[in-house]
Amino acid sequence: MTSQIHPALRFGVNYTPRSGWFHAWLDLDLDEVRRDFEAIAGLEADHVRLFPLWHLVQPNRGLLRPAALADIGEVVDAAAEFDLDVNVDALQGHLSSFDFLPAWVTTWHERNIFTDPVALAGEEAYLRALGEALRGRPNVMGLTLGNEVNQFAARPHPHPHPIDEAQAEEWLVRLLGVARESAPGLITHAAYDATWYDERQPFLPRHAAEQGDETVVHSWVFNGAAQRYGGLGAGSVRHGEYLVQLAAAWHALADRPVWLQEVGAPVTVVDRDDAADFLEQTVRRAADVPVLSGITWWCSHDVARSMLDFPPVEYDLGLIDEDGVVKPTGRRFAELARELRGAPRPAPSPVALVLDDTRPHRAECAPGGAFFEAWVRAAERDGRGPQVVLASRQADDALLAARGIERMERVDAGAGATAAPVLGGGAAATMP
Repeated sequence: MTSQIHPALRFGVNYTPRSGWFHAWLDLDLDEVRRDFEAIAGLEADHVRLFPLWHLVQPNRGLLRPAALADIGEVVDAAAEFDLDVNVDALQGHLSSFDFLPAWVTTWHERNIFTDPVALAGEEAYLRALGEALRGRPNVMGLTLGNEVNQFAARPHPHPHPIDEAQAEEWLVRLLGVARESAPGLITHAAYDATWYDERQPFLPRHAAEQGDETVVHSWVFNGAAQRYGGLGAGSVRHGEYLVQLAAAWHALADRPVWLQEVGAPVTVVDRDDAADFLEQTVRRAADVPVLSGITWWCSHDVARSMLDFPPVEYDLGLIDEDGVVKPTGRRFAELARELRGAPRPAPSPVALVLDDTRPHRAECAPGGAFFEAWVRAAERDGRGPQVVLASRQADDALLAARGIERMERVDAGAGATAAPVLGGGAAATMP
């Protein structure tokens, strides 16, 4: 069987327009877009992730604005002028603490975006129209349903659209199917890390690992990792690597790719002088996982200080500042992209930690949790981060062999890990 993993890592950025942030879609200036893309190409990026705002494209359920769809196509074409591929997110949704739901699903027209038949019909219409706008453009990498749409499904969102696990899966299957029928390239969906860490979240790890063409993870160390371990501590600079390994545990196929679609250096929890080192260590560690398909850094440009009411963390995440000057993080990103894009792909770690998925476990996987702590200790001990095996799959000899796992370690809360070799034969491979 041919591996799904492309031999060359992708390196890209999430495109945040230098002028006007994502409100730039209101009065698109293609000259400014080209200026931004030229700077991004100078960072050795090979792709950008694009965020048209849902409520501007579809302000009424029956109105998909031709001018807005044309704008998206023109931005994709502008990226091609600089040899940049483009992934387009659809249901925006949510960006940098702001929600952009269209008026036809809010207040007087309040509808659950995951279950209401009227809302679903509107979402399907949008995906079809967006897919039509993207077809025939050779630099389209693919389409993602939306940015961290799972944050609408549960607390801590202040006005959630509550659903259960079955409804989450039904929504994904339905809309990914429409996207696959309509749009070219990779069809994916993106969740923030509550999927992996929070039992309240109805979008589950298996949904991330089974739905869509690649598994997508977003890594942010302001989730408690940097506060607990320090900005350059192992629990911070290895957080992206850990999420990639954790996600792969749910894969039925050993060679299903994982895309690190968002990762950034938040200077609210990482010292500004350490940001470039944080970036380098994060990228190098993540690139050491053979199933990684690409790294898309958040984000291209800083949010201008003239833009008000953003959380403080959002203003300094760019690789390029608001005046167009490449920051130390941008220079380091470019160096790493040049070095690692064509480097030989690593062999898998032969060691795996067993995660007990037969009971609620997501809090244990979060920074500070017993499983996370055990993984970090093992990574520091061995130099490489271990793989993760689900307890429900630890007797699947064929899958273990395909993943290159030779030794498994069981995690006991507060007691470190105990090891056993993978001997072959289901019973023989279980933990003592």
